[in-house]
Amino acid sequence: MSQIWVKGGSTPVGSDIQTITPDQDSGGGPGLPVGPDAAFNINLTTGDGLTTIGDVATNTIVVTFDGIQTGAGQTIGAVTADLITFPLGTTPGVYVFTVDIVGFDAATPLGVAYFLTGAARTTGAFSIEIPGQNSDDFEEGVLIGCDNDLFCDGGGNNVIVRATGVAGKTIRWQANMLYTFRS
Repeated sequence: MSQIWVKGGSTPVGSDIQTITPDQDSGGGPGLPVGPDAAFNINLTTGDGLTTIGDVATNTIVVTFDGIQTGAGQTIGAVTADLITFPLGTTPGVYVFTVDIVGFDAATPLGVAYFLTGAARTTGAFSIEIPGQNSDDFEEGVLIGCDNDLFCDGGGNNVIVRATGVAGKTIRWQANMLYTFRS
Protein backbone atom coordinates (compact mmCIF):
# COMPACT_ATOMS: atom_id res chain seq x y z
CA MET A 1 0.00 0.00 0.00
CA SER A 2 1.31 3.45 -0.88
CA GLN A 3 1.66 5.91 1.95
CA ILE A 4 1.88 9.68 2.22
CA TRP A 5 3.43 11.30 5.28
CA VAL A 6 2.06 14.74 6.09
CA LYS A 7 4.00 17.04 8.42
CA GLY A 8 1.99 18.00 11.52
CA GLY A 9 2.28 20.97 13.83
CA SER A 10 2.52 24.65 12.96
CA THR A 11 2.02 26.36 9.62
CA PRO A 12 4.51 24.92 7.14
CA VAL A 13 7.20 26.94 5.40
CA GLY A 14 6.92 24.74 2.32
CA SER A 15 4.99 21.75 1.18
CA ASP A 16 2.64 20.02 3.65
CA ILE A 17 3.57 16.72 2.05
CA GLN A 18 6.97 15.58 3.19
CA THR A 19 7.12 12.25 1.35
CA ILE A 20 5.13 9.85 -0.81
CA THR A 21 6.02 6.20 -0.35
CA PRO A 22 5.10 4.10 -3.40
CA ASP A 23 4.27 0.40 -3.41
CA GLN A 24 7.63 -0.35 -4.99
CA ASP A 25 10.67 1.45 -6.32
CA SER A 26 11.64 1.77 -9.99
CA GLY A 27 13.69 -1.42 -9.72
CA GLY A 28 10.76 -3.46 -8.37
CA GLY A 29 11.96 -3.42 -4.77
CA PRO A 30 10.09 -2.10 -1.76
CA GLY A 31 9.07 1.53 -2.06
CA LEU A 32 11.26 4.17 -0.46
CA PRO A 33 9.96 7.61 0.54
CA VAL A 34 10.21 10.22 -2.22
CA GLY A 35 10.47 13.83 -1.06
CA PRO A 36 9.70 17.11 -2.83
CA ASP A 37 12.20 19.12 -4.85
CA ALA A 38 13.33 22.67 -3.94
CA ALA A 39 9.99 24.05 -5.25
CA PHE A 40 8.10 21.57 -3.03
CA ASN A 41 6.89 19.45 -6.00
CA ILE A 42 6.60 15.70 -6.16
CA ASN A 43 6.02 14.21 -9.62
CA LEU A 44 3.43 11.44 -9.71
CA THR A 45 3.42 9.64 -13.05
CA THR A 46 1.89 6.39 -14.22
CA GLY A 47 2.58 3.67 -16.73
CA ASP A 48 0.49 2.54 -19.69
CA GLY A 49 -3.16 2.17 -18.83
CA LEU A 50 -3.10 4.31 -15.69
CA THR A 51 -4.24 7.90 -15.30
CA THR A 52 -3.76 10.26 -12.37
CA ILE A 53 -6.27 13.02 -11.76
CA GLY A 54 -5.56 15.73 -9.20
CA ASP A 55 -8.16 17.81 -7.39
CA VAL A 56 -6.48 20.77 -5.71
CA ALA A 57 -9.67 21.78 -3.90
CA THR A 58 -9.84 18.49 -2.00
CA ASN A 59 -6.09 17.70 -1.95
CA THR A 60 -6.83 14.44 -3.71
CA ILE A 61 -5.01 12.50 -6.39
CA VAL A 62 -7.02 9.68 -7.95
CA VAL A 63 -5.22 6.93 -9.85
CA THR A 64 -7.47 5.06 -12.28
CA PHE A 65 -6.94 2.08 -14.54
CA ASP A 66 -7.88 3.08 -18.09
CA GLY A 67 -8.59 -0.45 -19.37
CA ILE A 68 -11.69 -1.13 -17.31
CA GLN A 69 -15.37 -0.38 -17.74
CA THR A 70 -18.07 -0.89 -15.11
CA GLY A 71 -21.82 -1.02 -15.27
CA ALA A 72 -24.85 -1.99 -13.27
CA GLY A 73 -28.50 -2.72 -13.87
CA GLN A 74 -31.57 -4.56 -12.70
CA THR A 75 -33.89 -7.13 -14.20
CA ILE A 76 -37.44 -7.70 -12.99
CA GLY A 77 -38.53 -11.00 -14.48
CA ALA A 78 -37.12 -12.77 -17.54
CA VAL A 79 -35.93 -9.62 -19.28
CA THR A 80 -32.52 -8.31 -20.31
CA ALA A 81 -30.43 -5.46 -18.96
CA ASP A 82 -27.51 -3.98 -20.89
CA LEU A 83 -24.91 -3.46 -18.18
CA ILE A 84 -22.12 -2.01 -20.32
CA THR A 85 -22.16 -0.52 -23.82
CA PHE A 86 -18.57 0.02 -24.89
CA PRO A 87 -17.82 2.05 -28.05
CA LEU A 88 -14.88 0.58 -29.96
CA GLY A 89 -13.74 3.86 -31.49
CA THR A 90 -12.59 4.92 -34.94
CA THR A 91 -9.20 3.19 -35.00
CA PRO A 92 -9.33 -0.25 -36.66
CA GLY A 93 -8.02 -3.00 -34.39
CA VAL A 94 -8.78 -5.91 -32.09
CA TYR A 95 -10.04 -5.99 -28.50
CA VAL A 96 -10.03 -8.85 -26.03
CA PHE A 97 -12.40 -8.64 -23.07
CA THR A 98 -12.57 -10.28 -19.64
CA VAL A 99 -15.87 -9.64 -17.90
CA ASP A 100 -16.99 -10.42 -14.34
CA ILE A 101 -20.75 -10.28 -13.83
CA VAL A 102 -22.57 -10.82 -10.54
CA GLY A 103 -26.27 -10.81 -9.82
CA PHE A 104 -28.16 -10.94 -6.53
CA ASP A 105 -31.82 -11.46 -5.69
CA ALA A 106 -32.30 -10.08 -2.17
CA ALA A 107 -35.71 -11.73 -1.70
CA THR A 108 -34.49 -15.34 -1.99
CA PRO A 109 -31.47 -14.46 -1.21
CA LEU A 110 -29.63 -16.18 -4.06
CA GLY A 111 -26.90 -15.17 -6.47
CA VAL A 112 -25.22 -15.79 -9.79
CA ALA A 113 -21.73 -15.04 -11.09
CA TYR A 114 -20.19 -15.26 -14.54
CA PHE A 115 -16.66 -15.02 -15.89
CA LEU A 116 -16.78 -14.20 -19.57
CA THR A 117 -14.04 -13.84 -22.17
CA GLY A 118 -14.49 -12.68 -25.73
CA ALA A 119 -12.93 -10.73 -28.56
CA ALA A 120 -14.06 -8.26 -31.17
CA ARG A 121 -12.54 -6.49 -34.12
CA THR A 122 -13.47 -3.03 -35.31
CA THR A 123 -13.07 -1.53 -38.75
CA GLY A 124 -13.38 1.86 -37.10
CA ALA A 125 -17.04 1.99 -38.13
CA PHE A 126 -18.42 -1.52 -37.48
CA SER A 127 -17.78 -4.13 -34.79
CA ILE A 128 -17.29 -7.81 -35.62
CA GLU A 129 -17.43 -10.50 -32.93
CA ILE A 130 -14.51 -12.93 -33.16
CA PRO A 131 -15.81 -16.49 -32.60
CA GLY A 132 -14.83 -18.45 -29.49
CA GLN A 133 -16.46 -16.60 -26.58
CA ASN A 134 -16.16 -18.51 -23.30
CA SER A 135 -18.30 -18.29 -20.16
CA ASP A 136 -17.96 -19.90 -16.74
CA ASP A 137 -21.39 -19.81 -15.08
CA PHE A 138 -22.14 -20.06 -11.38
CA GLU A 139 -25.88 -20.11 -10.65
CA GLU A 140 -27.86 -21.31 -7.67
CA GLY A 141 -31.45 -22.33 -6.95
CA VAL A 142 -34.20 -20.61 -8.91
CA LEU A 143 -31.63 -18.32 -10.59
CA ILE A 144 -30.29 -21.19 -12.72
CA GLY A 145 -32.19 -19.81 -15.72
CA CYS A 146 -30.25 -16.50 -15.77
CA ASP A 147 -27.90 -15.79 -18.64
CA ASN A 148 -25.16 -13.42 -19.79
CA ASP A 149 -23.70 -12.33 -23.09
CA LEU A 150 -20.94 -10.24 -24.62
CA PHE A 151 -21.79 -9.30 -28.19
CA CYS A 152 -21.38 -6.74 -30.94
CA ASP A 153 -24.39 -4.63 -31.75
CA GLY A 154 -25.74 -5.23 -35.24
CA GLY A 155 -24.57 -2.53 -37.61
CA GLY A 156 -22.95 -0.43 -34.89
CA ASN A 157 -19.47 -0.16 -33.46
CA ASN A 158 -20.12 -1.22 -29.86
CA VAL A 159 -19.63 -4.24 -27.64
CA ILE A 160 -22.47 -4.85 -25.19
CA VAL A 161 -22.45 -6.78 -21.90
CA ARG A 162 -25.97 -8.07 -21.24
CA ALA A 163 -27.58 -9.98 -18.37
CA THR A 164 -30.88 -11.86 -18.50
CA GLY A 165 -33.02 -12.43 -15.42
CA VAL A 166 -35.61 -15.11 -14.59
CA ALA A 167 -39.39 -14.93 -14.17
CA GLY A 168 -40.63 -13.65 -10.85
CA LYS A 169 -37.24 -12.44 -9.59
CA THR A 170 -35.71 -8.99 -9.18
CA ILE A 171 -31.98 -9.24 -9.72
CA ARG A 172 -29.47 -6.44 -9.21
CA TRP A 173 -26.47 -6.81 -11.52
CA GLN A 174 -22.90 -5.50 -11.51
CA ALA A 175 -20.34 -5.95 -14.31
CA ASN A 176 -16.63 -5.12 -14.55
CA MET A 177 -14.97 -5.43 -17.95
CA LEU A 178 -11.21 -5.40 -18.49
CA TYR A 179 -10.05 -4.89 -22.05
CA THR A 180 -6.87 -4.86 -24.10
CA PHE A 181 -6.69 -3.17 -27.53
CA ARG A 182 -4.22 -3.49 -30.37
CA SER A 183 -4.33 -1.61 -33.68
